[in-house]
Amino acid sequence: MREKIAGYVKDVISKMAEKKALDASLLPSVLVEKPKTPEYGDYSSNVAFVLASSFGMKPYELAHTLAKELSARQEFKKVEVAGGGFINFFLKKELIFDILGEIIAKGDSYGNLDIGKGKKLQVEFVSANPTGPLHVGHGRNAVFGDALARLLKKAGYEVVKEYYLNDAGNQMRTLGKSVYLRMLELSGSIVDFPADCYQGHYIVDIAREILLSKEHHKLDGLSEGEIIDWCGRYAGEKILGEIKDDLAKCGIVFDSYYSEKSLYKSGAVQHTIDLLRKKGFVYEADGALWFKSTEFGDEKDRVLVKSSGEYTYFASDIAYHVNKFERGFTRVIDIWGADHAGHVTRIKGAMKALGYNPDNIDIILIQLVNLIRGGEVVSMSTRRATYETFGQLLDDVGKDACRYFYLSRSCNAQLDFDIELAKREGPENPAYYIQYAHARISSIFKKASEQGIIFNPNQVDLRYLSLEEEYGMARLLAEYPNVIHDAACKLEPHKVSFYLLELARMFQNYYTKAKTSKEYMVLYGEEGRVQAKLYLLKSIQIVLKNGLELLGIDAPERMERGEE
Repeated sequence: MREKIAGYVKDVISKMAEKKALDASLLPSVLVEKPKTPEYGDYSSNVAFVLASSFGMKPYELAHTLAKELSARQEFKKVEVAGGGFINFFLKKELIFDILGEIIAKGDSYGNLDIGKGKKLQVEFVSANPTGPLHVGHGRNAVFGDALARLLKKAGYEVVKEYYLNDAGNQMRTLGKSVYLRMLELSGSIVDFPADCYQGHYIVDIAREILLSKEHHKLDGLSEGEIIDWCGRYAGEKILGEIKDDLAKCGIVFDSYYSEKSLYKSGAVQHTIDLLRKKGFVYEADGALWFKSTEFGDEKDRVLVKSSGEYTYFASDIAYHVNKFERGFTRVIDIWGADHAGHVTRIKGAMKALGYNPDNIDIILIQLVNLIRGGEVVSMSTRRATYETFGQLLDDVGKDACRYFYLSRSCNAQLDFDIELAKREGPENPAYYIQYAHARISSIFKKASEQGIIFNPNQVDLRYLSLEEEYGMARLLAEYPNVIHDAACKLEPHKVSFYLLELARMFQNYYTKAKTSKEYMVLYGEEGRVQAKLYLLKSIQIVLKNGLELLGIDAPERMERGEE
């Protein structure tokens, strides 16, 4: 609808530009938006402010000229000028109600867009070291990444979801050492367990599992270093399996797990460093090899190879990003924790140094999660391994509430996750409230069937939809593709969460009024009236289902509470 109105405006502007010998293609684009309140119309535009100088007119004057021309179109009930030059469009109600037919005809595909035009895009997220269970912060990263991937696929991109597996380096040796030392403890040895080793009880569980398994005999005859390496591999595979299980419980399945170790085996890391050296962006100092990241806005240069000869994580990360583009991705999206903010400038700088366009890399930083239990913030420490795991949270509140609450705020804002609220089955819980709206509509259709009413979407007289609330819901349904468009372009899936809650509230308020007014009752009155109201409800149900599925949330036909 926004595109249609923008098109009407462009037609008028083009004619005006032709008379003034202006090239209309060089003029700024027309922006049409939904006003904050209905009194300013169904849609509005600031185009007169943007183009006034191009036509040598005042915004108010140009707005009136455009409004006069546009008022003649049959789609508009009226076109008004307000606020010194804003143009407000009031559509004829039948035009808005016509969108219901499109929703019912398209069904699951309503809201699908072609912004991406099939371009190959990669979303890399979670990528937590396989050295311990996922915590609630990883959970926010996981849900956001999965929802974003679903959103971009809906917008027409070919999306690959990838987990970068940090299975090389010091953290894996530390993991192996931690397990080995716990094995010695369990075997009766007195061990001074270092503070920099992994402290969680899961390390003890893995150590005990190895001692009790047949795998333990594989360690016979190995040196201490070899045993530590073996323990690191065993524990890493065990922990990764549990990570995958937790992600699957939340409806998250990756298309690819990419191994950091493979970058070293293939020589990709050294090859990348050689390329940077050839381009003049590498130098030696203090026995180490450095990248000139200050030339790209970083606060200091960064080490690629330590004086010990060991590669840094930064070196392998550059090689990994080169690999992404070599695999044919035209755009890559990295979703990192907020503590990686300092890494953004240097990785983009390294890619620019290698000849890649840094604008084709989007790096999204996920802010922290505060877990609230009983009104108090749960104290968590990763170092002491005293934190709520993502798996525990899923078991506590369930997949759907977990996903909605993680997506209930912008990823740029810190999130307070209230466990008690997420578990509550009532209107105060937004996840439950939206699902309940879908289930309530399902129950109305079930009741209609029980009363012998057969819904026939092919013969509906929309003139029966005369209530302002019905028009308001139809207008909001027409906005759904715009919400998908904005959310996909801005990489903000939480916009879909906000939209669904608004739609659910409008429907639930409408339904509640039926308890005191026959005007709002669906299964009441002559057949034409009933069919028209069912037509509207079916459209709402389709959009609720599409939006929930986009967020990875179930759209139940029934819920525990009665859908009277």
